[in-house]
Amino acid sequence: MQVNKDAAVVLLSGGQDSTTALGWAKQQFKTVSAISFDYGQRHRVELACATRIAARAEVPHRILDLSLLSTLSHNAMIQDSVIEINEENGLPTTFVPGRNLLFVTLAAAAVYQSKTPNIVIGVSQVDYSGYPDCRGNTIKSLQETLRLGMDFPFVIHTPLIYFDKKKTVELAVKLDVLDWLADSHTCYEGKRPPCGECPACQLRAKGFQAAGIPDPLLR
Repeated sequence: MQVNKDAAVVLLSGGQDSTTALGWAKQQFKTVSAISFDYGQRHRVELACATRIAARAEVPHRILDLSLLSTLSHNAMIQDSVIEINEENGLPTTFVPGRNLLFVTLAAAAVYQSKTPNIVIGVSQVDYSGYPDCRGNTIKSLQETLRLGMDFPFVIHTPLIYFDKKKTVELAVKLDVLDWLADSHTCYEGKRPPCGECPACQLRAKGFQAAGIPDPLLR
């Protein structure tokens, strides 16, 4: 079977983690592309950020319409509702059921014909807000499903899986992509400059503070 082992696609949300993962992919593979998803997120500004980051990285970038996802569940990532912990399942109300599963599957389908086996996603099971689709065992299971379902040797790379935000910042410095984070977006409220109060903003700020490095987004 023909496989382009030097090619990879990066799931680029426009956030801190996916931007760092893109920098990692650029050093690991000869041919890199990026893919983003418009799923009706309230912080839709991240898509414009993803476009600018892809331009910085000089990689092809496309945005797929996944607006159907916004009709399947009610959550604080899509609707303008309070961000809190859901008492029924213990997950944040920002959890979008099936989001990463769909993203990775669609990315695999998108690059199947180009024989690209490598899929890069910036999930972490350390700073992951409890999202079950950011855990290593979920990714491992999904990789096997894609391999079986498409009969193709996909490899899902998770370079940040054991990193907290401090280590992610340090990796961005090591990869020389810290400046890319000036164009990244984290705020759940969709604000630029960021609100500084939502859980995502606080987590990002904590990481930069722990690393002792100023956030380029705030310069």
